[in-house]
Amino acid sequence: MSGTFVGMPAFPQAAREAVGNATLRGNLRHATHTIRDKRARAVAELDDWAALREAGKQIKDHTLRHLDRYLVQVEEAVTAAGGTVHWAADADEANEIVARLVQETGESEVVKVKSMATQEIALNEALEAQGIHAYETDLAELIVQLGKDRPSHILVPAIHRNRGEIRDIFRSEMGEWGRPAPEGLTDTPAELAEAARLHLREKFLRAKVGISGANFVVAETGTLVVVESEGNGRMCLTLPETLISVVGIEKIVPRWQDLEVFLQTLPRSSTAERMNPYTSMWTGTTGEDGPRTFHLVLLDNGRTDTLADEVGRQALRCIRCSACLNVCPVYERAGGHAYGSVYPGPIGAILSPQLRGTGSEIDASLPYASSLCGACYEVCPVAIDIPEVLVHLRERVVQGGPAVRGGNRVVLKPAKGHAAERAAMRAAQWAFTHPGALRTGQRLASRTRRLHPRTLPGPGRAWSGTRDLPAVPAEPFRDWWQRTRGGKGGAK
Repeated sequence: MSGTFVGMPAFPQAAREAVGNATLRGNLRHATHTIRDKRARAVAELDDWAALREAGKQIKDHTLRHLDRYLVQVEEAVTAAGGTVHWAADADEANEIVARLVQETGESEVVKVKSMATQEIALNEALEAQGIHAYETDLAELIVQLGKDRPSHILVPAIHRNRGEIRDIFRSEMGEWGRPAPEGLTDTPAELAEAARLHLREKFLRAKVGISGANFVVAETGTLVVVESEGNGRMCLTLPETLISVVGIEKIVPRWQDLEVFLQTLPRSSTAERMNPYTSMWTGTTGEDGPRTFHLVLLDNGRTDTLADEVGRQALRCIRCSACLNVCPVYERAGGHAYGSVYPGPIGAILSPQLRGTGSEIDASLPYASSLCGACYEVCPVAIDIPEVLVHLRERVVQGGPAVRGGNRVVLKPAKGHAAERAAMRAAQWAFTHPGALRTGQRLASRTRRLHPRTLPGPGRAWSGTRDLPAVPAEPFRDWWQRTRGGKGGAK
């Protein structure tokens, strides 16, 4: 990946500051509770939701196991349909390809339909450095761009803003980017949406180059699929003469029939709709309709490294529905900016450290940005066991060990600041493999429990500073079992 948001501290510090922002917490609480309640009702309408969830998981796992074959099939199908496929190993290569393709058209402006892959590689900034202006057309992305802000949610990037803040941004910034906001603009949703529509309409009609992502790529036909709710995607995908799509290699599905599953689970899990208002599909080019030139940039940027991890690779199943964010108690209080990545919330806590590695302070802290309550796993429409991956990545941070980075097998060093945790885990491992020592320690802890401090000393303060230490029982379980059951079938 292209690095963290500039100037972002590690998650604990960023989250601590965010928790103190009452307005932010209010915005997040209202939005996430509203979305997740609607989602629950939409999902409950389907008697076969569990079967759809399992089918989505199986399709994604099958594709990842045979990704080499399906990538070649995508290239062949897109090329046969009149498109051109480009391969990008990392963010720099992808940005160079896109900038060159835009420059070859002679244009200096592009319109974009929401694409997390282009945010991941910081494409807008790379194009700006080449004198090319990229205009976001998704309403929430427009708010973020006009406000010189960063996205904080996968589905609703401006979830941290309320209507009054959006009105002020439109009033002060729209004129600098194009058509100004109407005089007397209020904070009513209808007026804000109309201001955005008028502002964007002139860009749609003028732009000769469009840039998109894709929710899915069908290998057997080379078809790309974008689902959205506002219609801006349809405008970006059909009006420009040149269309450039930047897509992560994990977005492939083998067959057209596979879309049946995801076009049911994605809208219900994201916007709580039975189907998306706009589902756009295109296969290459045609001389009669749509863009005359189509380029597909297939992006790796750490994905094959992630694929090499038997536990962590399940993160690549993600279909970017954001359901995990809306049920996460940590995200609800800290917000998306604290994660220092375009991928916030529980999925970001496992995806970003794998795509970028755990070498930076913020990436080493992300696996700890969770209470491990498991709510994220329960709502995931492709059954990603996020808690399992979080624990796996915590072990990598603390212990280091073998991994794949840049396509090469390496041995990672333990992250700094975890020496006490490593020592504690080693002591626990020794105790659990020596029953006699464990039994003695348990009895000693029970007999001295009135002398135990309320907080841990030294490095332990970081843990007990926000948690109550559990009370030690009057006697160990083993002793209780021996006393009450007389040792029948008892513990050794």
